[in-house]
Amino acid sequence: MVGAAQRRTIHYGWIIVAITSLTLLVAAGVRSAPGVMIHPLEMEFGWSRSSISFAVAIGLLLYGLAGPVAGALMDRFGPTRLMLLGVALTAISTALAAAISALWQLNLLWGVFSGLGTGIAATVLGATVANRWFVARRGLVIGIFGAATSAGQLLFVPLLMWIVTGAGWRSASLVLAACAAAMILPIVLFMRDDPAAVGAQPFGAPPQTDTSTSQRLPAEGTLEVMRRALRTPMFWLLAGSFFICGATSTGLIGTHFIPHSIDHGIPEATAAGTLALMGAMNFVGTIGSGYLTDRYDPRKLLAIYYTLRGLSLFILPMVTDFSGLAIFAVVFGLDYIATVPPTVVLASDIFGRRHVGIVFGWIFAAHQLGAALTAYLGGVARDAFGDYQLAFISAGALALLGGLMALRVERGPISEALPSSSPAPANA
Repeated sequence: MVGAAQRRTIHYGWIIVAITSLTLLVAAGVRSAPGVMIHPLEMEFGWSRSSISFAVAIGLLLYGLAGPVAGALMDRFGPTRLMLLGVALTAISTALAAAISALWQLNLLWGVFSGLGTGIAATVLGATVANRWFVARRGLVIGIFGAATSAGQLLFVPLLMWIVTGAGWRSASLVLAACAAAMILPIVLFMRDDPAAVGAQPFGAPPQTDTSTSQRLPAEGTLEVMRRALRTPMFWLLAGSFFICGATSTGLIGTHFIPHSIDHGIPEATAAGTLALMGAMNFVGTIGSGYLTDRYDPRKLLAIYYTLRGLSLFILPMVTDFSGLAIFAVVFGLDYIATVPPTVVLASDIFGRRHVGIVFGWIFAAHQLGAALTAYLGGVARDAFGDYQLAFISAGALALLGGLMALRVERGPISEALPSSSPAPANA
């Protein structure tokens, strides 16, 4: 096996990157669906926007809470089994969602089960895979995974809107189910838990690196890792800034951008195309952020990203025509998911590559808690005031706060917090 691995012209880690990217792309496509579904559900059932937003919030919250559980299980059992569980649960829930006729069914299927399924196959998966398979180019790989998430929005939002306008939202839900089910076969055939499974070393690692079980923790070790991490200010700064990231991106803009556009007379398909443009900029911004994270201080990058996001959100309430929304989509899209690579790298540098699955899982849970709150409160604000102006301005102020929090993070391993961790080099 070792000889075969050495003869490969392409490190097997890049095959793992491809499979993981496809899984993240599909999960992102499912999570982007509510923004497309809100208006059709309003029209068919007469449900209020805040009621539909509550189901979206459940999904976003569980999408995040699944992260630390999945991260701990991935650290212990490897990512392959968890990926299969996630895509299977996503496929089943979205298929059943095509038959909903009551609000409780929307909450259960689009909220609970879809949230859990996509949460297992989400950002924590990317962080775990990147840190298991790569020492060099970690920032780039995490950027690729972020770009895959962006591509999910880029591809699925216009596709779903086209299906919704032509065949209805139920058909769109079935298409999502089929896409999730299609991921099962490549995961079974090609996914591997760690480099040792193919007789290889992590990309860029010294030849003596032990890759077989060095990153797996017993359950009691996982609890100890988080107990000590929770006592460090660095964890709370990363979790707090990522809470703001989720609140200002996935929760508010990801959920309410299309309804906001429709409120101002922009056709549904055009609004979906604008959100897809944002997804294209996400792709560029996240790849670029991964490249920059390998070369520059991730704390300063985060401060820049959050500041630009806050300024763009301050401007959004004054933008109500297509050309202005398109410009906003370009600017906002460039840092929509660009925060992920520097946040993951900081978590790895501070708490150690061995613990990144569980630690970043809880950081990502904070992200989704922020997303869930603003997904719901954005709908409440729209029902109460007739527009999203207050929601956008409040989110802009939060984003500026996130930039200040990022600058307060102290980079480097905290040995007294996690004495058994094996931190990666700061510039790995």
